Amino acid sequence: QLQLVESGGGLVQPGGSLRLSCAVSGFTLYYYAIGWFRQAPWKEREGVSCISRRGVSTYYVESVKGRFTISRDFAKNTVYLQMNSLKPEDTAVYYCAGAETTLSNLREVGPDYWGQGTQVTVAS
Repeated sequence: QLQLVESGGGLVQPGGSLRLSCAVSGFTLYYYAIGWFRQAPWKEREGVSCISRRGVSTYYVESVKGRFTISRDFAKNTVYLQMNSLKPEDTAVYYCAGAETTLSNLREVGPDYWGQGTQVTVAS
């Protein structure tokens, strides 16, 4: 069973940066599309960014384009989300999630496996 563990969340001032990490175990990352999702209080969960199995294709929600970058390190079996120019509206619990499928299916059908989440708070 795929296991995902997020880290890297915290408190940061507006305009600051954080890098989230998602360490994957159980299976090799090569076969799984991975996404970052977030949920703020009283809001629905939102897909933030996804990366394809081979790391060739990516997706970003409009609100983070140009500020966030998703990447994956096959040697470390880890997926990263570099978040720059953070805004208060980025405050949420961020979840790493994946499925043994294509990026398109991950977005349309949703993930099969979820991490426990990491809190990101953007405030001055």
